[in-house]
Amino acid sequence: MTARRWLRGADVLTPLGGLAAIAVLDALFPTRLLVSGVFALAALAASAITTVRRTAIVAVSAFAVAALSGIWHQNLGTAAWWIRMGATASLGLIAVLLARSRVRRERDLRHMTTIAEAVQRALLRTMPSSIGSLRFAARYLSATKDALAGGDLYEVAEAPQGVRVILGDARGKGLDAVQMAATVLAAFRRAAVIESSLTAVAADLDDVVTAVAGDEDFVTAVLAEFHSDGTVTVVNCGHHPPLLMTHADTGALLDTGDPEPPLGLQPMPDPVTRHLPEGARMLFYTDGLVEARDRKGDFFRLEDSAPTLRAGSLEEGLDGLLGRLVDHADEIDDDMALVLVERHDSRAVAAHEGAPGRAMSEDLGHRRR
Repeated sequence: MTARRWLRGADVLTPLGGLAAIAVLDALFPTRLLVSGVFALAALAASAITTVRRTAIVAVSAFAVAALSGIWHQNLGTAAWWIRMGATASLGLIAVLLARSRVRRERDLRHMTTIAEAVQRALLRTMPSSIGSLRFAARYLSATKDALAGGDLYEVAEAPQGVRVILGDARGKGLDAVQMAATVLAAFRRAAVIESSLTAVAADLDDVVTAVAGDEDFVTAVLAEFHSDGTVTVVNCGHHPPLLMTHADTGALLDTGDPEPPLGLQPMPDPVTRHLPEGARMLFYTDGLVEARDRKGDFFRLEDSAPTLRAGSLEEGLDGLLGRLVDHADEIDDDMALVLVERHDSRAVAAHEGAPGRAMSEDLGHRRR
């Protein structure tokens, strides 16, 4: 505790050291080179890096040194001495006021940051690690520095027809894209549990986006419904098709039918149903992954990452994929959402669910790499 308190107060040592150096130089320089208020430079420096109280300590110290300087310059009580005292006091007061203003701004910024993080975590809720025979893992990378979420979105919901998943990308960046993503997620959470089919869910989302979108706004999205018989139904609204990986170390993009426009542009997608073998994995992703370029301008080849995505646990697979992406891309300047799904053997699932101490869910670990 004492060590931490000392470290927190160590920021005042730099301006105090600077004050000592200024005093030594002032004592060595001839009187004609005196600069009024020079000692207050230490207080001004303190106002940029430390607290109001510590800035005041430096300012008072500077005033005291300015008063003592009359001894080695032998000008106590002269006009030059009083000018230096007044300049040091005035600049010291200004330094304290600057520190007070900076501390208040930093406190307000921390408060707003806390609120923003809470809002963004509410936008992208923690995904369950498993539902029935399905396992899930997800990652989110925001193109906006220090942001947890952007225009990309994902969610999973359990419905009577099966486990429904959405992954999408709202056009644009910044707050407008975040607001659109939040709107689509709220609509999906409602529609996923009340609509009888996946196409009805897509139509409901299209109506919502159309109602709130501007002339050039839209949301690309792919929706999937995983059934207990080992099949998966996919509806694609202008989005990249998911990558399907079976037991072999190869992957292929799932054929999701004829291209359809995004949500907000009246898509009419036909559902496509495919068999998902036990142990197979399926990756849903946004264009931040496949449109990342290297220094030669070549796009990231997703299919080559199938062995990486199938190695180890789902979390390890996503970590490996992001590692490959970082090695490939010169710069990652777009939001990215990834959801990796694996179908397990139903008998293994039953044994897993009966095991004591089974983890119900795990945090996504939203992080920028």
